[in-house]
Amino acid sequence: MEKETVKKIVKDKYKEIATQGTSCCSCNKSKNISKSIGYSEEELKIVGEANLGLGCGNPLAFGKIKEGDVVLDLGSGAGIDSILAAQKVGSEGKVIGVDMTEEMINKARENAKKYNITNVEFLLGEIENLPLKDNSVDTIITNCVINLTPDKAKTFSEAYRVLKPGGKIYLSDIVLLKELSEEQRNNKDLLSGCVAGALLKEDYLNKITDAGFKVRILHENKEISKEQYNGIALESLMVELIK
Repeated sequence: MEKETVKKIVKDKYKEIATQGTSCCSCNKSKNISKSIGYSEEELKIVGEANLGLGCGNPLAFGKIKEGDVVLDLGSGAGIDSILAAQKVGSEGKVIGVDMTEEMINKARENAKKYNITNVEFLLGEIENLPLKDNSVDTIITNCVINLTPDKAKTFSEAYRVLKPGGKIYLSDIVLLKELSEEQRNNKDLLSGCVAGALLKEDYLNKITDAGFKVRILHENKEISKEQYNGIALESLMVELIK
């Protein structure tokens, strides 16, 4: 599938989600999904309507974010992880969320304003071409997003570029444990649902190391396959990347 076609399918789907309000047409379902992938009740109270149940892990649960850090959220959506990170970095720190869907950016800005979060900004842009300077962020978080990008090598290389030396990425994403069929690869719903664009686990990790990162696997969730993906051979992989 052509790169621009992939981007359009993903953008159209997430525009629809942003305007409808949740990924599952049910706030309770979004909350249950988020709890199952590692968000606490307290965190979900903080973010309120910023939770659309779109993640496959909680990078904040295993990420080491410090006060005063500049944090970048790749594919920030409605702002759930950006808002939680803003609580951790405090008034001296800053969070930057980048998303390619204008409707998601608008929703994230509304949510930040609603919850009086002033140390976060949301930028419209593609994570394959980040609108940020070299060596400008301390920490990057990203939650079930890189699988949606058609050029994952470029995405990791851009993340490496903007991260300061010694900086870290805390990443949750879907990886495949078995190759998909051609029919599955071309299924639009599976593409926007974080499956059809996913890589085999080994290929995914190789692209990370090829970009220059050291990798530490923190957690692997195979149960998510049965809970959310009808038993497709995949897992949610949670890793720490170090520049």
